[in-house]
Amino acid sequence: MTATPAPTPFILSAFDMVTPVHQSPGLWRHPESRAHEFDRLSFWTDLARTVEEGGFTAVFLADILGLYDVHGGGVDATVRGGVQWPLLDPFTVVSAMAAVTERVGFGVTASVTYEQPYLLARTLTSLDHFTEGRIAWNVVTGYQDSAARNLGLDRQPGHDERYDRADAYLDAMYRQFEGSVERDAVVADRESGVFADPAKVHPIGVAGPHVRLPGVALAHPGPQGTPFLFQAGASSRGRRFALEHAEAVFYIGPTTAHVRRFVEQTREGLREAGRPEDAIRVLAMVTVVVADTDEEAQARLAEYHEHVDVESALALFGGWTGVDLSGLDPDAELEHVESEASRTALAAFTTQSPDRRWTVREVAEFVSVGGRGPVIVGSPATVADELERWHRETGVDGFNISAAVRPTDLERFARLVSPELRRRGLLREPEAGRTLRENVAGGGPLLPEDHRGARFR
Repeated sequence: MTATPAPTPFILSAFDMVTPVHQSPGLWRHPESRAHEFDRLSFWTDLARTVEEGGFTAVFLADILGLYDVHGGGVDATVRGGVQWPLLDPFTVVSAMAAVTERVGFGVTASVTYEQPYLLARTLTSLDHFTEGRIAWNVVTGYQDSAARNLGLDRQPGHDERYDRADAYLDAMYRQFEGSVERDAVVADRESGVFADPAKVHPIGVAGPHVRLPGVALAHPGPQGTPFLFQAGASSRGRRFALEHAEAVFYIGPTTAHVRRFVEQTREGLREAGRPEDAIRVLAMVTVVVADTDEEAQARLAEYHEHVDVESALALFGGWTGVDLSGLDPDAELEHVESEASRTALAAFTTQSPDRRWTVREVAEFVSVGGRGPVIVGSPATVADELERWHRETGVDGFNISAAVRPTDLERFARLVSPELRRRGLLREPEAGRTLRENVAGGGPLLPEDHRGARFR
């Protein structure tokens, strides 16, 4: 008799944002929602405890630097619906979340187009120390003209130009994380009176067209050196950037076939780039609505749809894609257009779904629960079945779990689904005392030698 192969466990990450509405417009009005408490530290420390108890490896905190002002040519719908506004700084909650946990890591978003690299390196290194190596940087280039205007530019640079700058920016960050201060530079020798050895402290020495950093890094290396590197760009230029830099990528695909194709392209690209094909972990986003039975879960989803806010959903869509759908017939079909915003977001509704003709109304209804990603609904067993199927059919390494009603859906996942995943041997849980890089990638705490950043040591 042939033995049944043991299941391959997968990683879980929680996907959230320090704002009232993240992915599901209108659902802040649900009676079980605590999203209005987003500006209380207890909301985030409670969430950190919840996901750690649920076996999650990380909390992934999204961020943007402007308001969504495309829909209707202004911000009224965005402000009225709390659509990713007000928006607080995700970096400010991480130390508190780390203080109440031991295993879960924290992925924080920061833009290479707008953040000053010298100061960002200090912030990330500080958090690497204070979290004992549980910090990740989600590297983004930005996609909003409103952010560019408020940060001193007439408009954002072009899509591919942003990634060209990102390559130079990352190299400058590696010089700070890996090369400016040697790992044993700080000796704190009381007898000699030497706190740090000057011979092991070096100028960053960057003088390029995009970044100039002549001096010494402000902070000494944390447990990981370079924080663990997330990236979420899925355009062709974004994928090329990820193959050079990312250690984990976050992808939103509507079907298992779409996600499988992305995974295969990533593995093939890694081989062509000379990196091991498992050098990048792929996490797929899903929204989970769970209850004790399938019938109760479906009833719960129907209740969610009662709180849908169409104008807020279109404001979110406009911000993602740069396309204003205000004033159109709700039953008009959506056509594919190019924009300098998030190309992947628009393609999800057009070129990536060739067999479906999306109307304006359908886009709004779809976005209102779970944003652009798939929604899994059912009992704990049904949800576990679906996650196992997605894992098997796509080859992803794990899932970024988004909550429609926050934080209730993540609390329900931790209470109902995580025990079922554990029972099946499907949940790969982080270990205390290990860095986030060790818990996600399985190697050591530092960048592997085959990574581009390692050459700067």
